Amino acid sequence: MPKLWNETIEAHRRAVRDAILNSTAELAAEHGVRSVTMSQIAERAGIGRATLYKYFPDVEAILFAWHDRRITEHLGQLAEIRDRTDGAGDRLEAVLRAFAHISRHSRGHHGTELAALLHRDERVADAQRQLHDMIRDLLAAGVETGDFRGDVAPAELATYCLHALTAAAALTSDAAADRLVTVTLSGLREGKAVPDDRAVRDDRKPTRRHEQHGHHPGRSAH
Repeated sequence: MPKLWNETIEAHRRAVRDAILNSTAELAAEHGVRSVTMSQIAERAGIGRATLYKYFPDVEAILFAWHDRRITEHLGQLAEIRDRTDGAGDRLEAVLRAFAHISRHSRGHHGTELAALLHRDERVADAQRQLHDMIRDLLAAGVETGDFRGDVAPAELATYCLHALTAAAALTSDAAADRLVTVTLSGLREGKAVPDDRAVRDDRKPTRRHEQHGHHPGRSAH
């Protein structure tokens, strides 16, 4: 088939898939995960049931795909903000502010039942690791330039940031989220004039204490 025809078919498939994902998320938010049926999804998306089953086998698979799309979009958004910002300190601040706003605006997108289902998805843990690594690397660069404290390992500070800013999900305004970021940043800058080479070392391997007690980054909002 001609290239243009292939592109048209692919665009149509993407549009149908997006309609399925969006319709399922809307129905789950309106009626609860357990109440959503494939027939309802097909009707909301404007397609036949046979077409729907060509894309997904069941409701849970659709919800996981929807969630995966959101995670990918959020990580891409944060990476774009990081790459277009200059200066180690400004770069981290921009990423943290964006993360706090994502956390806040994701708050009402799904109920407890849907959140419990989605957090079983192994891709959530992978996204958390990617986000933690991004912030850790930004912190390490900021320690080198003197923007952030050097007496605490960047990986530990990254965990502090993620746990602190996940709290933005409970806030009621963007201004409140910005204030939380300001407080979090102040903790990163305390004692920055006293760098500690031991803290700046590559600490991606967990210490014995972390192996015993567990060490997990904060959950990203999605």
